[in-house]
Amino acid sequence: MAERIVSKFGMRSTAAEVIEGIDLHGKTAIVTGATSGLGIETARALVGAGAEVFIPARNPEKAAGVVAELREKTGGDVQTMTLDLSDFASIRRFTDEFLALGKPVHILINNAAIMACPLARTPEGFESQFATNHLGHFLFTGRLAPALIAGKARVVSLSSIGHRLSPVHFDDIHFETRKYDKWQAYGQAKTANALFAVGLNARLAPHGGTANAVHPGGIMTGLQQHLTTEEMTAMGWIDTEGKLNPLFKTVEQGAATSVWAAVAPELEGHGGLYLEDCNQAEPAIPEKPYSGVHAHASDPEAAERLWVESETMVGETFSFT
Repeated sequence: MAERIVSKFGMRSTAAEVIEGIDLHGKTAIVTGATSGLGIETARALVGAGAEVFIPARNPEKAAGVVAELREKTGGDVQTMTLDLSDFASIRRFTDEFLALGKPVHILINNAAIMACPLARTPEGFESQFATNHLGHFLFTGRLAPALIAGKARVVSLSSIGHRLSPVHFDDIHFETRKYDKWQAYGQAKTANALFAVGLNARLAPHGGTANAVHPGGIMTGLQQHLTTEEMTAMGWIDTEGKLNPLFKTVEQGAATSVWAAVAPELEGHGGLYLEDCNQAEPAIPEKPYSGVHAHASDPEAAERLWVESETMVGETFSFT
């Protein structure tokens, strides 16, 4: 077994601390979900280090405000283009337009997500959490393959400790026969995000690129929009007075592991991993239910099956040659 990769950073490190001293001038990065929460802090760190950062966004007006703020505060190069990860046509338009620019992609951070929402289906009939969190990023990333290969990219796939809630149920991914459970659906989607990194890394590695999955930690962001105060209190995220659990991170701390995955020298050439608290995660054990990676989220066979079935769902196959 390869030696576990660790860093001098940890749970309370911030994105700014992780990227200090890193020069990204001449590099191009894309960060999805970067108009709020973890995404904007991730983009802020990359722009501040000199990268040209593209922020795909569903809401052009909101994205324009974020771009203006980042440009003003960092003096950096930030762009936005329209993208709706729940809409395959939108993804295809974005990727066609981006590839036409002829730019290599050195860093891709698939950060956008939805969580524990009521049952909804895309026009294709796919369950919305799996479709948005996994399939949207799968199609997006696969179509960007030429730019990722050209940039020997580091791809970061945002997973979650929520992956512990469910493996991918290949016999009924979209809850067509089993009863819908919003947390099972979220867990399955987060497992898919981790498995995607395993499958993608196998395809990028021959070209000098890598892909890793990241658990950012517990952070209070817009991701909780579908949860009631009662639900969050019952889960221990907040107390009865609304005070946040002290084990939660700030947004700046939550963005740190994504940034570490994108720039850390010690991760050069190392992919297919699941990272948390700016370190490679250890295998999950019952004594530590809120950390570690479960075997079902790092299984190469499951990763390949997910890749093949995902290509069928999106109606495209992707060549990494």
